[in-house]
Amino acid sequence: MNISMLSDMAAEGFGDRVVIGRADDGLTARRLRQLAVGGAHLVRAADADAIVYLAANGPALPVALFAAARAGVPLVPVNYRLGEAQLDALLANHPRALGIADPEHGEALRRAGLSAHSPAEWLALAARNSGRPAADDDRAHPVPPRPAPPAVLIYTSGTTSAPKGVLLRHHHLVSYVLGTVEFAGADPDAAALVSVPPYHIAAVSGVLTNLYAGRRTLTLEQFTPDGWLGLVREQRITHAMVVPTMLARIMDTGGLDLSVPSLRALAYGGARMPVRVIETALRVWPQVDFVNAYGLTETSSTITVLGPRDHRTAVASDDPVVRARLGSAGLPVPGVELEVRDASGAVAAPGGTGQIWVRGEQVSGEYAGQGSAVDGRGFFHTRDQGRIDRDGYLHIEGRADDTIIRGAENIAPAEIEDVLLDHPDVLDAVVVGVPDEEWGQRIEAVVVLRDGVATDADALRAQVRGTLRGSKTPDRITRWPELPRTPTGKLVRRDIVEALTADR
Repeated sequence: MNISMLSDMAAEGFGDRVVIGRADDGLTARRLRQLAVGGAHLVRAADADAIVYLAANGPALPVALFAAARAGVPLVPVNYRLGEAQLDALLANHPRALGIADPEHGEALRRAGLSAHSPAEWLALAARNSGRPAADDDRAHPVPPRPAPPAVLIYTSGTTSAPKGVLLRHHHLVSYVLGTVEFAGADPDAAALVSVPPYHIAAVSGVLTNLYAGRRTLTLEQFTPDGWLGLVREQRITHAMVVPTMLARIMDTGGLDLSVPSLRALAYGGARMPVRVIETALRVWPQVDFVNAYGLTETSSTITVLGPRDHRTAVASDDPVVRARLGSAGLPVPGVELEVRDASGAVAAPGGTGQIWVRGEQVSGEYAGQGSAVDGRGFFHTRDQGRIDRDGYLHIEGRADDTIIRGAENIAPAEIEDVLLDHPDVLDAVVVGVPDEEWGQRIEAVVVLRDGVATDADALRAQVRGTLRGSKTPDRITRWPELPRTPTGKLVRRDIVEALTADR
């Protein structure tokens, strides 16, 4: 299988439908395939072994994705927000790549000895080569023989360690799409807004799933609440995907016009969603179907989903177990198996907390230069902690690396964060363990409060103590104007710990 098959199916099934960009001047499914063919010619002419993409999201990304697939090389979307040293180190891994970069990032490619086409230049060159004779088409030149070539190589965000290159092969991505999306199932007027950068797995999977469904895809690289709302209304967006901090900012910013008459569905993921925020969104937009999608780069995107009916049932229920599902990650998607394993490696009983393992055709678990990280039974260790309730719903309790060990007790920061976020004055919160001579680690929290409120740390500590117990109460709570997060909403906990301990 090759992901270019998905582009071919779209071109043949609804070739004149606009699938990328704005409704009035976007790319049709047929034109997307033509540009991908032209891009593949460029890759072969350059004898490149990858396409490095160092630019903002936009039409050049799907063209590069399918051009790489047709040429039999991987697409490597790189985080353009990295520092110079880290960026140079990643680019050094791809000395024979063809480069696409925004003008302000072209120098990084040139330092690495790579070509530096801007997105506009790349699209123009692909268009110039898209009219080559059929005999010179990539369908007359099969993908170079190699065992299961990767489709994309995505570097992890590196929030807790150095970035690793995750290899996703064609069959992983195709399996994910075929297992979760109905071909041409979208209405002709359906349009999806993606608000994550191109180096996030959701950007890649969004291209594939929306194209396969026949849904037009737009991107918003620079998020602001009013900018997002304005684009949803202007382009009559029906489906959107955000990270939790984006939805929180939309719901918490006063004075906005929150009307979104065209919006039918909104998916969120990438980080924990405060229950307060999703409850507010359900009230503000009762006509919208909300979906919580949990997944990893290593799993080709989503592996569990909390669907619209689950959201509404949880909000309306008096059963604490059902009510708690509003904060869960939902049920596995078709073809995915989950296990929660305890400290001994045994599968935990329902409700038991442990580390989450996943198996399925869409699961890669493979790293460039390191090989596969799946076990003998084909399961991949997500390094997330969680539990599966009596009806199979997965509840995420944070990264295993984030666990605070206070004395002999293991404490999940997420449990304390949820209590802090329940306070009406708290907009954002993080709990970390910092070194302590007596306890090994002590618990500290950082909160972002609403403007103008006078809630103090003692009141917040009292709320935690009254909800949980004394040993889980933060020793100190500090107020910051904002928390360090990646563009996809993940907390950079190591920066928080460093800041909290810098003056000690």
